[in-house]
Amino acid sequence: MLILFYLFILGLFLGSFFNVLSDRLPQEQSILGRSHCDFCKKNLTVLDLIPVYSFLSLKGRCRYCHKKLSYFYPLVEILTGCLFVIAWITTPIVIPTAVNLLAARIITIGLFSVLLTIFMADVKYHLIPDSLQFVFLVLALCYHLVQAASWLMLGSFIVSGILVMLPILILYLITRGRGMGFGDVKLAFVIGFLLGTIPGWIALYIGFIAGSVVGVALLITKKKKLKSQIAFGPFLIIGIVLSVFYQTEIIRVWQSFFIY
Repeated sequence: MLILFYLFILGLFLGSFFNVLSDRLPQEQSILGRSHCDFCKKNLTVLDLIPVYSFLSLKGRCRYCHKKLSYFYPLVEILTGCLFVIAWITTPIVIPTAVNLLAARIITIGLFSVLLTIFMADVKYHLIPDSLQFVFLVLALCYHLVQAASWLMLGSFIVSGILVMLPILILYLITRGRGMGFGDVKLAFVIGFLLGTIPGWIALYIGFIAGSVVGVALLITKKKKLKSQIAFGPFLIIGIVLSVFYQTEIIRVWQSFFIY
């Protein structure tokens, strides 16, 4: 249990870093500079950057200009801590040696981390940085290698990536990039490469359903107009998570529509 506590604390601190990545990478800013307030641009000190605690102690305001800060930041920190714990507990392994299990857990934590950062970047800026896509692909490859995938299996995962990407690519070409960004096309490929064809299609299906429901809700509440763009990447990521954890149940429900 102690390892889970340490993982949660590590997730809190790295979640703060992921917040920085999701802001700077889409704007092509350096990730090495000091953190600063988005409003007054004042450089932040260590006391301003303690995950969750700093936000609560400052009552959600900047120490210097007293502008209200987004609740997004502490929520992401807490979510990252929870994801680290979940990844550690639920990571499956084909060859259950101690080394393989540890490697698989670390890679799974990395996958969760990059997906969360992509989610935030796309929500904020409607952009998925290529650097995050590349890290996602490399981690997916490492995951397959740890799970003892052969070269033939890796080839089949590449085919799966193409098959999962194809519907998004067709939509992108038909709408000339207005209905779907090319970042979503690349993300769909990596989803297929990581999950395989059927789970990848399930992730797409869930993403389309979730996106449609949210889009209609935003139109009804007049928070978006008919021609407004809605980031699709976050819905794909929701699809990934649900496909991974509830794949069997989703397939059973999907089949029931065709059997009866």
